[in-house]
Amino acid sequence: MSFGIFARKVRDSSLPYGRRVSALRSCVQLYRPIGFQATLSFLEAQAGPFSRDEAALLRAIDVLEGSRTLWQAELRVFADLRRRAKLEGRRAPRPDDMNPNTPAHWYGARQEAALHALRFWRRRRLAALISANDSVAQDLNGCVSACLDSGGQLTSAQLQLLCDCVDRLEQRLRPEVWHDDQTQYFRYRDLLRVGRLLETATTPG
Repeated sequence: MSFGIFARKVRDSSLPYGRRVSALRSCVQLYRPIGFQATLSFLEAQAGPFSRDEAALLRAIDVLEGSRTLWQAELRVFADLRRRAKLEGRRAPRPDDMNPNTPAHWYGARQEAALHALRFWRRRRLAALISANDSVAQDLNGCVSACLDSGGQLTSAQLQLLCDCVDRLEQRLRPEVWHDDQTQYFRYRDLLRVGRLLETATTPG
């Protein structure tokens, strides 16, 4: 079913409350710009305990829908730009062109949501990704701590370290790693997600 159908179920007071909460989770499955669990956590932080409070549930779907609407507006701008580019003979987008088809941040609260997601990762999962013999993971963890301690500020040296970490993690996500060690591949993928969240959290706007 579509996001709109699930959103209507969330707002339908004739349905059992558990089904309405489940419908919100289905909406998050379809729009989860900072990851499924982190998005649910951010919604609760913004709206309140929606799993047991109807007013909070309605606020949560409003927050999620509002962000998704902003994302869809950017999709329309992108589609218009692509149509114009094709008319000019550019059939494929350039590597540095905007491409919002997969949302990379929370629209409407970009930095705030990224910081929340980083706190969520540090509380729930980040420690399991850090290996004593992996300097990249340790450096990234240090950047996370510095970012959260400062509310989204990194020094120029820390920003360069973050950039290096992201570059090296991207290089690790090679097809042969997937074939040889999927557990390691997923660890690198998750660390890269943290790196991308850090990039967003340290870029206001």
